[in-house]
Amino acid sequence: MTVTDEQAEWFAATFAALTDNVERAVLGKRHVVELAFTAMVSQGHLLLEDVPGTGKTSLARALAQTIKGTNTRIQFTPDLLPGDVTGITVFDQSKGSFEFHAGPVFANVVLADEINRASPKTQSSLLEVMEEGSVTVDGVTRQAGSPFMVVATQNPVEQAGTYPLPEAQLDRFMMRTSLGYPDHGATLQILDAGRPAKVTVPQIAELQTVAAMSGLAREAHTSPLILDYIARIVDATRSATQVRLGVSVRGALALARGCRAWALAHGRTYVTPDDVKTLAEPVLAHRLILDPEAEFDGVTQTAVIGQILLDTAPPSQQDLR
Repeated sequence: MTVTDEQAEWFAATFAALTDNVERAVLGKRHVVELAFTAMVSQGHLLLEDVPGTGKTSLARALAQTIKGTNTRIQFTPDLLPGDVTGITVFDQSKGSFEFHAGPVFANVVLADEINRASPKTQSSLLEVMEEGSVTVDGVTRQAGSPFMVVATQNPVEQAGTYPLPEAQLDRFMMRTSLGYPDHGATLQILDAGRPAKVTVPQIAELQTVAAMSGLAREAHTSPLILDYIARIVDATRSATQVRLGVSVRGALALARGCRAWALAHGRTYVTPDDVKTLAEPVLAHRLILDPEAEFDGVTQTAVIGQILLDTAPPSQQDLR
């Protein structure tokens, strides 16, 4: 199916309305909100990594409130068990049979707050549902919400009582981004005595709307030249001297999916090299494992992706449609 100009216009208008709605709760961070909704309509998951008090939880909550679906919040702590996330099977004495009590992961948007505070065993309870959209307990597979998205937050600065996410789980997140501190103007609005401390945004999108946007996002035209550009960027991450382990195939697929959604969000039916450049860092950087010597020298994942983008020639704008 070819996406028409009218469909691209509807997608862009709906995307802008969703972004405007969430910006009521998270002021001055439009680009981050756009990245979050790009992950949502691309059927991916989002990792928000930032210092405390920058609005990570507020953003995740506003995303969940915006769509008319179910949303849950899991506060990850060291004593949280896998069954507290996925649910458990309990014997009902009155009925004489076992019943499944669904965990908070059965929702459309799941906020995994401070995910790095839980033990690796509990963190791994999300692996299946993030990849397959289903949970298997006692040999029975049950579908989670549809659409389904995990929005996880973590504080990268504080290390006491935390468990770093393993690479296999980081790879499940389509994007990693951070909010950072608001600018001066946004800070003044936040400090305004008339603004509530906890902003609740209205639900403005049906689940069917999100599903329709996801369907269109899969169909945006991606030229073979763009696919070749993405493949060359991914290949470069695997051969970079500062990198011990480069981007996986899952990461390359995530970048292609995200670029299609990003193009439609900006009213285009086709992907451009600028779309790839915009999404390369949030989609690819967290998937890199740097060489220990490079880390010691202060090299960052973001810097590696930035250098690769400079060194990799993009295709010309001709024939992209």
